[in-house]
Amino acid sequence: MHQLKKCIEKENKHILLVNWETIEDHEIGFRKSGEYQEWKALLHHFNDPFPAVKAL
Repeated sequence: MHQLKKCIEKENKHILLVNWETIEDHEIGFRKSGEYQEWKALLHHFNDPFPAVKAL
């Protein structure tokens, strides 16, 4: 499950909250997937600076 929320404190900021079942689901199942690698290659250069990623 995931949610995209608009930040009420800073304009043009958003929070993407992704609820993973396990750390492995995120680090292996997602980050090492071919689909993520393709998406990263196509889109990461548009993020300047790269979005902050935090584990909660």
